[in-house]
Amino acid sequence: MQAAVRQAGAQSGRVDMTGALRDAGFTGLVAFGVLLPLIGFLTGVDGSNQLVLTTRWPLLFAVVAVIAACRFLYCFALMPWLARRAQRPAPTAAPANVWQNLRGAIAKWFIPSAIGFFVAYPLIIYFAVGSGGGQKWIDNFGIQILIYVMLGWGLNIVVGLAGLLDLGYVAFYAVGAYSYALLAKTFGLSFWILLPLAGVLSSFWGILLGFPVLRLRGDYLAIVTLAFGEIIRLILINWVALTNGYAGIISIPRPTFFGIPFNADDDGFAARFGLPFSPLYRVIFLYYLILALALLTCFVTVRLRRLPIGRAWEALREDEIACRSLGINTTNTKLTAFAMGAMFAGFAGSFFAAREAFISPESFTFIESATILAIVVLGGMGSQIGVVIAAIVMIGGTEILRELDFLKSIFGPTFDPTQYRMLLFGFAMVVIMIWRPRGLISTREPSVFLKQRKTISADLVKQGRG
Repeated sequence: MQAAVRQAGAQSGRVDMTGALRDAGFTGLVAFGVLLPLIGFLTGVDGSNQLVLTTRWPLLFAVVAVIAACRFLYCFALMPWLARRAQRPAPTAAPANVWQNLRGAIAKWFIPSAIGFFVAYPLIIYFAVGSGGGQKWIDNFGIQILIYVMLGWGLNIVVGLAGLLDLGYVAFYAVGAYSYALLAKTFGLSFWILLPLAGVLSSFWGILLGFPVLRLRGDYLAIVTLAFGEIIRLILINWVALTNGYAGIISIPRPTFFGIPFNADDDGFAARFGLPFSPLYRVIFLYYLILALALLTCFVTVRLRRLPIGRAWEALREDEIACRSLGINTTNTKLTAFAMGAMFAGFAGSFFAAREAFISPESFTFIESATILAIVVLGGMGSQIGVVIAAIVMIGGTEILRELDFLKSIFGPTFDPTQYRMLLFGFAMVVIMIWRPRGLISTREPSVFLKQRKTISADLVKQGRG
């Protein structure tokens, strides 16, 4: 009897191995067909300005082999484990309580620890890599990630809380940047005056967008907001007398430390405090400035969510008809959501212009709106922590690709990892949508609760759909 059971188990193992090999081979063929024009061929221009087509077979076969191997491991090992896990009996109450206590302890200390890490990040980088490499890590990773965190939190008001799909959010980002650049160069106003003014102007444009779309929902709302973003971009391109078109605006004044510039002059920051001149001081100042703006965005969003307007946003997201039946003015609710989200985008845009000292319409394309929306969706709509995690993964992962130059020794000197940024971006979105279809953080805490605060599962809310 035992021999028969072992024979049946061995036969089942052979069937699993055969099926896994067949599935991996089919996946490899599909990957080869899809990636052949993307990776297998590379176009270039020779010395006579003629198109040249080169092949990259080693890189193509390596990528296909990795995909097939991953599919084989999934079918042979991970899929049976998931099936066995699904057949397990429900856990007893004691392990559940232990797990809940552990989650409560982690949740209690996670936010203070994360804030402490972000505050100490420049110091950690400085002592780890020094002033030479620290400037790159603080600027390209710290500041860049925090800009998208702030933009994600701003869009989270519109999409995550109010349930209004906005595909033209980058337009408000552009309004804030160009407002600061034009007013600073024309009237010589300081950054601290133009920062709130850029937010007010972006909020005004958010209200202008809100009026035409008050009766729209779902796909129609997405189309109108997408068109609004493209209209703003075309205005920036064609209104050459004001925006200088594709050439952009250069020599934008940078922010100062209470009137002290970050330059090598005698009245500069380093000379005033008796320090050797280094551009690292300006980068650290900009880092803490965008960190303060991002924390302000998060604080205002959390406080607004607990107010009646925040509860009106969530009611609008769940069911607009029921929201109207309760006497909530949906017109004002939508306008406030667009205005608040646009205001924070204007703050981020003014900081972006001050940081770069140069802006052009190429910095405000639709792909920026798609990236910000993907950060909100992948992090979990309505989740502040999820936006931070998604921004770190997406923006930080993109920057890390620039540091993988050692791959050129494997795939050739013409290999550029940054060319596959969008390919990896799409792959990550597919994986997240399969693994966590409601985002990395799929649970929500209620803004108002009766007697006891309880976590709400994402399955019980619409998350802005419909």
